[in-house]
Amino acid sequence: MKAYTKPSDEDIKKRLTPLQYQVTQREGTEPAYKNEYWDNHRHGIYVDVVSGEPLFSSLDKFDSGTGWPSFTKPLEPDNVSTRDDRTFFMKRTEVRSKHAGSHLGHVFDDGPRPTGQRYCMNSAALRFVPVEKLEEEGYGQYLSLFEKAGVAAAKASGSPVAKSGPARLEVAVLAGGCFWGMEEILREIPGVVETVVGYSGGTTSDATYDEVKTGRTGHAESVRIVFDPDRLSYEDLLGYFFRMHDPTTMNRQGNDEGTQYRSAIFYESEEQRGVAEKVKAGVEASGKWKRPIVTQIVPATKFWPAEEFHQNYLQKHPGGYTCHYLRD
Repeated sequence: MKAYTKPSDEDIKKRLTPLQYQVTQREGTEPAYKNEYWDNHRHGIYVDVVSGEPLFSSLDKFDSGTGWPSFTKPLEPDNVSTRDDRTFFMKRTEVRSKHAGSHLGHVFDDGPRPTGQRYCMNSAALRFVPVEKLEEEGYGQYLSLFEKAGVAAAKASGSPVAKSGPARLEVAVLAGGCFWGMEEILREIPGVVETVVGYSGGTTSDATYDEVKTGRTGHAESVRIVFDPDRLSYEDLLGYFFRMHDPTTMNRQGNDEGTQYRSAIFYESEEQRGVAEKVKAGVEASGKWKRPIVTQIVPATKFWPAEEFHQNYLQKHPGGYTCHYLRD
């Protein structure tokens, strides 16, 4: 087994960016949603940016709604160590790499099954090695994990190649009232890989809830959905969308009123636009709604993730407010 060691502090400073150094050597924390790997859906492994020791696998990565890359377990438990962290007047469990001693992040007991853990890591502490580069970079022993999972195959020459599955993930951005209730329904639809609530369609940068709720930014409360088109087509996703909210109420859903609660489909391509027009026309012709459909179909603009408080809100607050449900 390869030996992983920590370089000198001088070498580390030369090799790392200021943010990588601050995170790994000074227990810093990078911004949520504004980091390299929180939204990375490619398959491969994550290694320590300092030493290269293998730490986590994309097979154990999940959407925690926090804006940082999260994993249910380490790839190599022997390469990870933990210790109590009592900074900021709270008790947490810090995670470090075993050999380089790099600060990686923290682990929490609020993750999904089967481990129930959430390893919340800093992208700046990690380097991603895609599955097709594992052999080349000396991590070939992990290729079998991805072959077994069906996300990698071998060429006739024996060199590993990534299957096309991960690259087929697509993105949809939908607005239909308060994003809490929409996300709760969307995240349970088979084929949905990830959901993030945020703000779309407006004119202001770095939008915040306090700004959007005034109705003066032009933004709509929206959900960014990453989905697997092999399991869920865009057309079927829009079918769910038109069932979970009332597309006939202008700038309103339930008790929520304002342009931020409008019904809108923000299309990412001309193909999505065509599908959206088709589905909207079908809903209009179905006779299920007595009033005209007012859903906007407009080009996608910059999506601004909402504050962490709003992510997976109804998971954190069961029984919280929602006016969304799936109609027949």
